[in-house]
Amino acid sequence: MQALDLVGRLLGAHGRVLPMSAVPLELQALVRGHDPQRPDDVVTVRGQATVALTPGEVQSVHLVPSGPPAVPEAVAAVLDADWVVLGPGSWFSSVIPHLLVPELLDALVVTKARKVLSLNLAPQPGETDGFSPQRHLEVLGRHAPKLALDVVLADEAAVPDRDSLADAAQRLGAAVELAPVASPDDVPIHDPELLAAAYDRIFRMHGRIGPWR
Repeated sequence: MQALDLVGRLLGAHGRVLPMSAVPLELQALVRGHDPQRPDDVVTVRGQATVALTPGEVQSVHLVPSGPPAVPEAVAAVLDADWVVLGPGSWFSSVIPHLLVPELLDALVVTKARKVLSLNLAPQPGETDGFSPQRHLEVLGRHAPKLALDVVLADEAAVPDRDSLADAAQRLGAAVELAPVASPDDVPIHDPELLAAAYDRIFRMHGRIGPWR
C-alpha cells in the first residue's frame, strides 16, 4: 500500500479502499499433503488465515458462498481505471480471491485499463512453499483462465529462470518487466520507493513494453 500511495502522489491520482464484496465470505482451499502421514490425501482447509499458513500443497481455492456479488463501486473503479495493479501479496489468500468474484473478474476482463501483476519476492512458507515465479502465474491462470494481463513485474534478483517466466507471462498475454524492487534488508519485502518507481516507469510507458527491459 505504501508503494501505491507514493506512486499515486507522484501521478496526482486519488483513490480509496473498497471491499470486493459486501457478502460475508469464507475462503476454502483444497490442500494435498496437509497431514504429513498421508501425503496423497486432499483435504479442505477453511479460513483466510488458516489457508495462508497451511502445511501441504494448495491445489486450488474457492469462496463460500460461491459466486458472490461484487461491490458496485469496486466494479466501477476497475472499469474507470487507467491501470489495475494485482499483487504483491499472499497468493492464494489475498491475490487470487479477488478473481473468484464473477462480476469483479468480468470487469477485469472487459476494462480498457492495462493490468500489471507484481510477483512476490519469495515463496510464502506454507501457502506457496517451493513455488517458482512462473508457477505463481500458472496457478493464477488456472483460477482465472479468461483474464489477460499486460505486464508482469518481478524483482530481477528473484527470477532464476527468465525464459520460463517470460513463457508463463506470455500465456497470460503479458510482457515481463524486471526491476530492483526489494528492500535492501535481508527480509523478502518490497521497498515502497523502488516499487513506486517501477510502477511509475511502467505506467508512463503506456503499454509500449518489449520482452525485457
